[in-house]
Amino acid sequence: MSLDGNSRERLVPEHIMPDDVRGGETLQLHLERYEFAATHLRPRRILDIACGAGYGTRLLADRHPDAVEALGIDISDDVVDHARSHYGGPRVEYRVGDGMRFSDPDGFDTIVSLETIEHVPDPAGFISRLMALLRPGGVFIGSVPTTPSVDANPNHLHDFTESSFRSMLKPHGLTEIAHFRQTQPFDVIPLLRRTEARTADLRSGLVSYYLSHPSALVRRLGSTISHGFTNRYITIVWQRPD
Repeated sequence: MSLDGNSRERLVPEHIMPDDVRGGETLQLHLERYEFAATHLRPRRILDIACGAGYGTRLLADRHPDAVEALGIDISDDVVDHARSHYGGPRVEYRVGDGMRFSDPDGFDTIVSLETIEHVPDPAGFISRLMALLRPGGVFIGSVPTTPSVDANPNHLHDFTESSFRSMLKPHGLTEIAHFRQTQPFDVIPLLRRTEARTADLRSGLVSYYLSHPSALVRRLGSTISHGFTNRYITIVWQRPD
């Protein structure tokens, strides 16, 4: 997979142009999530699954100099090469890996998965894989969009609400200890006209999609009536019992 700085799915700070207002706003949302995660993580071993360009993994390590290791995993060779060259450090490591297959015999005190779960074919299986890697007393920090996104973004496979996201973690016996909501307004006209750089990978043929997926149209209309033209996100911190 190439390192595309204009992709909504591969946010690369070094590739965001000064006039890319939307890109700058999106980066700020990502950084705010990582800053929130950093205030709740447990030191020693940190896993950032689907770490992307690597800036968030480095932020987590920098906020916790007592951490033994921060490990970023991403499925893209190009992204991991970029992370190593721009955000590597003595306590930070990046590896190529698939989150659905990644394993580690030692486990982790903190596992972070931000804006990833909506991409995987089997979210519940993905969570179970991560739970197998979480040490007793450790924390899992995950985020998802909570307004519809599958209709517009073909890279997203699942829509979540706050309730459905929480329900997915319930079988694992974790306790929610904190959450962080974010709202991102958007202008629908540039999106429909695809005049912004980051709209290139939006779904084409949206009318045809809605005709064949009427429930997606219902979700979109309901979200717009409730929240206007905004994308909403939640990041939740769960702790495993000791």
